[in-house]
Amino acid sequence: MMDDIRELYQDVILDHGRRPRNLRHPEDATCEARGYNPVCGDKLTVYLKVDDDGIVQDAAFEGNGCAISMASASMMTELIRGRTEAEVSKLFAQFHHMCTIDDASEQQDPDAANALEKLQVLSGVREYPMRVKCATLAWHAVTAALQGEREASTE
Repeated sequence: MMDDIRELYQDVILDHGRRPRNLRHPEDATCEARGYNPVCGDKLTVYLKVDDDGIVQDAAFEGNGCAISMASASMMTELIRGRTEAEVSKLFAQFHHMCTIDDASEQQDPDAANALEKLQVLSGVREYPMRVKCATLAWHAVTAALQGEREASTE
């Protein structure tokens, strides 16, 4: 059973890695930040359109990297649309926790539970600490963009 789940997770990562969603540069982006993972060489730029109420109306990215970083960026852009800046920050904190700590007892925000369930496919990176940086690169970049910074690194 575990092998079936692992294979399904790999299929999802490969699908998003090969055919990333929201791989584009929107002309009406209100903020952006470049992310760089020096360990793997992944580079990407995250573009956001955030309205006056702090709600992410659009999210996209450009760049290149390994399948994990591309899949994570693709999934992230789908999941943060319609969320407030605070909700995006909380989701990133919970995702980072999921990728680094094997503790299923940790309380999750019920509003983020569905998004975290979708991101569960990336949780296996915690077994490979060098890959955590790949999975979280886009999230570091989106955090930087929301804070008005232009650059983000996994270092």
